[in-house]
Amino acid sequence: MKPGVILSMEQALSMTYATLRFVHLGWRVIKLEATASAPGALAGDPNRYIGTRVADEGRRSYFVGPNLGKEAIALNLKTPEGRDILKRMIRELDVDVFCCNTLPGRYGELGIDYETLSAAKPDLIWAGISAMGPDYPDAAGYDPIIQAMAGYMEITGDASGPPMLSGVPLVDLKAGDEVYANVWMALAERLATGKGTRIDVSMLQAAASWLITVLPLVDFGCEPWEISRAGNEHRKFVPTNAYPTRDGTVLIAIGSDGLWRRLTEIEKFKPVARPGREVNEGRLKERAEIHADIAAVTKKHTTAEIVADMRKARIPHAPINTVPQVMALEAIAGKMTATHMPDGKRIRMQPKAVDIAGSPQDFSFPPRHGEHTEALLKESGYGDGDIARFREAGVISGPAATVAAG
Repeated sequence: MKPGVILSMEQALSMTYATLRFVHLGWRVIKLEATASAPGALAGDPNRYIGTRVADEGRRSYFVGPNLGKEAIALNLKTPEGRDILKRMIRELDVDVFCCNTLPGRYGELGIDYETLSAAKPDLIWAGISAMGPDYPDAAGYDPIIQAMAGYMEITGDASGPPMLSGVPLVDLKAGDEVYANVWMALAERLATGKGTRIDVSMLQAAASWLITVLPLVDFGCEPWEISRAGNEHRKFVPTNAYPTRDGTVLIAIGSDGLWRRLTEIEKFKPVARPGREVNEGRLKERAEIHADIAAVTKKHTTAEIVADMRKARIPHAPINTVPQVMALEAIAGKMTATHMPDGKRIRMQPKAVDIAGSPQDFSFPPRHGEHTEALLKESGYGDGDIARFREAGVISGPAATVAAG
């Protein structure tokens, strides 16, 4: 399928990540943002103003990663003219997918509901992300809130410590991936039927779908420890844990009885092989003792020594890398995407999730707020007089075309 066009009323991370995955495929993604609510007020995606200032006030470090390769338009959808522009753009630019991560209770007033936009273009695919789906139209929620609500915090952290958030915004990214996957399914269906589709992603439901290792245990009469915090342990496969070394930490994962035999055949780990530990069920009963026994061995040796043992025995393992160390990994370093700052400096970005033959690796720097407003309006058939009138009435914002350099 040839690259298509996405118009996305997006902010924060969940939907911006979803549409970035289409940018990675060479799709055209137009970021739709609100105009400033008052003179001097911050306009558009709040993430523009989070992190270190790297280009200008509206393009700070936290904003860059999810917004590479996109165009930007700023419309006031609280006005009839703004809503008319939106519908005309969808038709004239032959938009394949409209996305939003706005409160469902606001869909109608902003004219971004599926019924309104599909009337403008019947084969439009519409995708929305919200905290709890359209059944809860006024429920607001960021990733940390849903992590708490969905039980993620209850099962993350040390058993003797407080609930903890994940180190990455798992729920935002999960919701974005659900949009990505379901849009592709809708595109395939449209090829067969010619019809558009409405997709609603509930962050809460998407997050709960990932509780596959704990939630199903409830009706089996599980013990409380089986569905609560376990630190770096695996609750079922023993031993799997992070173990101290002389100079750091290494994670070792024993996911089968065969791997246990390999571990205990290593000379320094032979004392860990006691009767009853040959099968996982026996090891589960002695999990605390086994973790202590293994730690007593690993802390006498360097991380490199333990890693060498595990590699030779073909046992899954890994040192606990820092983020810069991840960037330097041979398996990652050559996969990084990149962008160039306005001053020409090359900046490395996270790799694509999957290698796609022929897809780009370098992407344009994220746009300024409303940077392409005038160009997109002209592409949609509006003239200079229309644009001047819209600007005067506060329907649009963004730099004038004469200074809208990339």
